[in-house]
Amino acid sequence: MRSVMRLFPGLTTYAVLYLVFLYLPVLLLPLFSFNDGTIVAFPIEGFTLKWYAQLAEASTMLQSLVNSLIVGSVTAVLATALGLFAARAYVRYRFRGREVSEGLVMLPLVIPGIIVASSMLVLFISVGLRPSLTTIILGHVFIALPFSVSIMKSAFDDFDQSLEEAAFDLGESVFGTFRRVTLPIVSPGIIASLLVTFTVSFDEFVLAFFLSGNQPTLPVYIWSQIRFPAKLPNTLALGSLLLLFSILLLLIAEYFRRRSVKAAA
Repeated sequence: MRSVMRLFPGLTTYAVLYLVFLYLPVLLLPLFSFNDGTIVAFPIEGFTLKWYAQLAEASTMLQSLVNSLIVGSVTAVLATALGLFAARAYVRYRFRGREVSEGLVMLPLVIPGIIVASSMLVLFISVGLRPSLTTIILGHVFIALPFSVSIMKSAFDDFDQSLEEAAFDLGESVFGTFRRVTLPIVSPGIIASLLVTFTVSFDEFVLAFFLSGNQPTLPVYIWSQIRFPAKLPNTLALGSLLLLFSILLLLIAEYFRRRSVKAAA
């Protein structure tokens, strides 16, 4: 790394400027959430917590928060369960069509969200499913599955297969070995997958906008509020809390991902 810095002396400056450009707008979000005025501009008129206090009185916002929690929790469980068995198959076995199926699982990462959302809306309506929390969950599982598979593959990559073979030699069944040996070792990866997929679902907007109907999730609610200048301070306060919540979840997920890597090593 140091040799690279010597060859490109301006690389450090570029990296710093890039990070400032990337994260400065995010840091301004909580700053203006404490502004006493309703106009997002410098200088700040004063310090206040009233915008945070008003959030507790917004019944529509609270209902959309409940919707997001339901969708995120169910999505995390379903995506992690599917990702667990898919990752185990990709790492442990060699079968015809393995590379193709793995590529299809990862496809949602490169398909534009607007294409996925509009296609799913047409599909669900054609089979008789009205836009609701159920359709949002199905859509979110589709886009969260690649994240789960990637995390669980890293948990299974260095898994010592001889541990399972020893359990079989001792008379344990396939299910018992999976429950008593495999799951405890990859459990940090499972927790990391749950947290990451929950965050992906909780923050997702495009699919939720197309598939929510009259049951909006929190991102859809926020989008509906930022069109009105009087609602902007409350939205900034809510966005600051969501930012803190998302960072916390990702830090916990990274902690358990590293524990999974160490346990498998």
